[in-house]
Order: sequence, then structure tokens, then C-alpha cells
Amino acid sequence: MAEFTLHKLHDSLGAEVQGLDLSKPLSPDTRKALIQAWIDHLVLLFRDQDLTPETQREFCEQFGELGGRLRKAEERPEGHDADNIMLVTNVRRNGVPIGSLPDGEMFFHHDKCYAAEPDWGTMLYAMEVTRVGGHTLFANMYDAWDTLPGDLKTKIDGRKVLHIYKYLPTERVDLTDDIDKYDHHWQPIVITHPKSGRRALYVNELMSALIDGYSEGESRDIIEALNAHVKSADVIYEHKWRRGDLMMWDNWCTMHARTDFPRDQTRMLRRYTISGQKLSA
Repeated sequence: MAEFTLHKLHDSLGAEVQGLDLSKPLSPDTRKALIQAWIDHLVLLFRDQDLTPETQREFCEQFGELGGRLRKAEERPEGHDADNIMLVTNVRRNGVPIGSLPDGEMFFHHDKCYAAEPDWGTMLYAMEVTRVGGHTLFANMYDAWDTLPGDLKTKIDGRKVLHIYKYLPTERVDLTDDIDKYDHHWQPIVITHPKSGRRALYVNELMSALIDGYSEGESRDIIEALNAHVKSADVIYEHKWRRGDLMMWDNWCTMHARTDFPRDQTRMLRRYTISGQKLSA
């Protein structure tokens, strides 16, 4: 029997898991039930956790192999040893960020959609949070696809989209630039989720740049229309962080964004990911 209870966060996605101490190993039955809850709800919240880097990593490893960092070791603020861990923080030492994605808003995106095998899951743990802002928005991309108007579905179904990322939170890559300087990959614009079998829209505001069969301008218009649909549909849960929160989300069927926050308030979160696979339409 599972050792936890679930409480929905939003009609479209998300559930709070109560009754688990994530610093301790999961029983086989609990692990199985938690995976099913994750597949069903897409985003899981665990409150009031006390996790070291080691216990957070051990929790993640119960769901699969850890995902790696694509960013070159010498470019990572966390240092050469940060192959799996990322600090999402605005803390600076001698004026230099000690982690990634330090300040302000971040547009909607899927983690590592610009890789050949995008990570399945992300687990983000809050150590310090801001009093104002710095919320994370999660969008259900199953529902985004299911509610998409028919004319837009016809325009994109069966096509691929170029995802490209320059490791900045609100700046898209200029396609007149040499894109080989940046991590990028063509993905199906609508994927079939490897675990649920459901179809999900796989396009986002920050990293989606070009749709095959369309010009750059046409692609931008379609991508903007798709993102406007997601933002207008009731498919978004806004999470207001508390210290000790761990959020666990499915990158294949959700995208996420960050709201702005004051630069003088400290924000420190620690991230691991679970490796994924090639995605198909």
C-alpha cells in the first residue's frame, strides 16, 4: 500500500504529495505508486523536505539515471564537477554568479528540448526563496494540444520544430547567427509521450525557433499563436515557493516559466534531472 496521500493543486495538472520523507529510500510499492501519480498529475509537490545534495540525488536516482549537463564544463558557474547538479540562484561571490539562471523572469521552456534525448524529469529543491515573485508556472501540454483550434493543429501536425538555446532566460537565438555555436535539435512539434501514450504539444516561447516547411517569419507567427493559446487556456498552475519545497515535473508533457523577482532578495534552488530518450510524433 502506498504511504502517501495526494491533493490536487489545479484542475489541469499538479498534486501535492503528503506523508513522505524524501531523505529516506522509497519502498518498491511506494515508488511504483509515485511514478503513476507523476504520470497522472505531471507535476508533484513535496512540502517541508530537508534534503542535502546527496539525499536529493539519491531520491532522483530511484526514478532513473541522472541527466547530464550539456553546457561546457568551463562555462558552468557551478564548476567543472557539476555534471548533474545545477544551482538556480542569484547569489554572487565577488560579483560573479555561483549558479545558473540568476535573475528575473524566464520565458516558458522545456528543459533540454534542444538535446537529442530530452530529460524526462526535473527535480528542483528550494533552499532560499524570495518574499515577492520568483514563482514557477507549469503548463499542461496535453491539454494545450487537446484544446488547440483545428486550423492550428492542421498547420503543425506531423512537422518538426527547431529548439535552440543560448543559456539566457529571456533571449532567443538570432537565426542569422551561426547556430552551431549553440545547443540545438529538431524535435516533433507534437510528441507521443513514451510512458502515457498521449499526445502533447512540444513547442515553447524561449527555445522554439523554426518549423520545418515554414519561413522564419511564418514560424514565428505560428509559435506565437501556439504560446498565446497556452497562456489563454486554463492549463497553467502557478507555484509560489516555500523553503523546503521539492517540485518534480515531467518535461515531455509540461513546460515551465519563472516570474520576475527583486534582485535584492536571495533565491537559491538546487536541480537534478532524470535522463530521457529520443521523442517521436
